[in-house]
Amino acid sequence: MDLSYDGGGFHGWARQPDLRTVQGTVESVLHTVLRVPADDADEPLRLTVAGRTDTGVHAVGQVCHLDVGEGTLARCVGHMDVPPLTALHRRLNHVLPGDITLRGLAEAPKGFDARFSALERTYVYRIADGACVPDPRLRGFVLGVEERLDMEAMTAAAAMTVGLHDFGSFATPNPGGTTIREVKSALWRRVPVMGMFGSAGVGQGWNSRGTDEATAHGHQGYEVPALESGLLCFTIVADAFAHNMVRSLVNACVEVGLHRRSLNWFAGKMSEPVREGSTGPIAAKGLTFEHVSYPADDELASRAESIRARRTLPEQ
Repeated sequence: MDLSYDGGGFHGWARQPDLRTVQGTVESVLHTVLRVPADDADEPLRLTVAGRTDTGVHAVGQVCHLDVGEGTLARCVGHMDVPPLTALHRRLNHVLPGDITLRGLAEAPKGFDARFSALERTYVYRIADGACVPDPRLRGFVLGVEERLDMEAMTAAAAMTVGLHDFGSFATPNPGGTTIREVKSALWRRVPVMGMFGSAGVGQGWNSRGTDEATAHGHQGYEVPALESGLLCFTIVADAFAHNMVRSLVNACVEVGLHRRSLNWFAGKMSEPVREGSTGPIAAKGLTFEHVSYPADDELASRAESIRARRTLPEQ
């Protein structure tokens, strides 16, 4: 199952008693659509997810899987003359709340595990700093920072995270787990100021004459803005992420970008993986789980088996 959701109305992904969560909501809808009692021990319809998002964190490329019997799946067809998976897809999107969208549904290849088969995951954190004018329509998905951030300094800090490191200064391990992770890439970039019909140019504004293409479409004197124009975005790709790791890294980078902390300070936090309280996680609303990658079908099972092993850093 490929899901997108607005995390603002959820207490994270993981099911919790008496709290609205993404997992709890989707599983409840599955029980309704497939007509399986919620207390059915033989077919509990439990979701396994690629990345458990925290309270307020969004997703556009979340992946999860569940086991369901063929007979149970067939029951959702009803009067529709379509295959069971197509029927389930239609019914789920009809019943799911407006802040969750089922983007894709398919039978999983043999050996697939949404969590353990994953090769890498991508998160993006979006900030509207003093260098751009924030669009109020994005207020639930973008963090506002009044000052202009030093993107070069933040990029230098982010570069220190690439590779296999213990991120104990920025994360907390699960019980019996570790904060050792391998970051494949981490960078800050400014989204170019763009219009729907071409580039508007930094500082040109949306009341400019626009491009020839815009004029050809009858939009003389007006260029429709692309919503993310001018935003400062942090994109990080890793094999996996520890709890609060991304938001704590972003917060540390912002401290550097505001010149409140130095690059030497950031380097020290990377070299001494101990939580000392100077930077906790930044606000959740700017973070989105963007993408998860998987290997070829014949490598899914072996990947899942290997990733279950506890990771350690190589001896220096």
